[in-house]
Amino acid sequence: MRTSSPEDYNEGMTVFLCSKCGTAITPELAELAAVPNFSDDERDRDKETRRAPSTVPRGRYVIDSEPWGPPYVVQDDQEDPKPAQTRGPLVCREEGFVISAGVQGTVLMHPEDAPDLRPLPNWENSTGCCGPTGNEGLNRACPCGAAVATLAADCFGPYELHLDPVRTYGFSQ
Repeated sequence: MRTSSPEDYNEGMTVFLCSKCGTAITPELAELAAVPNFSDDERDRDKETRRAPSTVPRGRYVIDSEPWGPPYVVQDDQEDPKPAQTRGPLVCREEGFVISAGVQGTVLMHPEDAPDLRPLPNWENSTGCCGPTGNEGLNRACPCGAAVATLAADCFGPYELHLDPVRTYGFSQ
């Protein structure tokens, strides 16, 4: 169960827009001061979809300071590997266990707060068992067609959306 208090939120509201066309991708969202605690307990997953609860509650966002997505580099410690990215599973490739060296500063939010984003053509970068793992890079596009976000929604990882910090921008009042 997630709880929050007034000090968990920064003041003001922000709308995120596509850097290519300027279309609003989200409604107004309130910023969280830090990534919320999340549950990775199997019992908290949706019984039908097997999806985890969203990392971020609806109507909120947080800037994720950790690397997310590709490229990946081989981990130094192959005996005691870490998840490939924060809140994600271990990823083993031909060369061994890998860790994300991807972009930092993604806008982490509830996937349902960007309802008009669509999968890339041919479901590019959207492989997974029950949904995209998010391990392959950008997999969601603005209605204009520009790839702007990565959805992680598979049954064994987190449920979250990462807006690319270069392909999107925030507007606050």
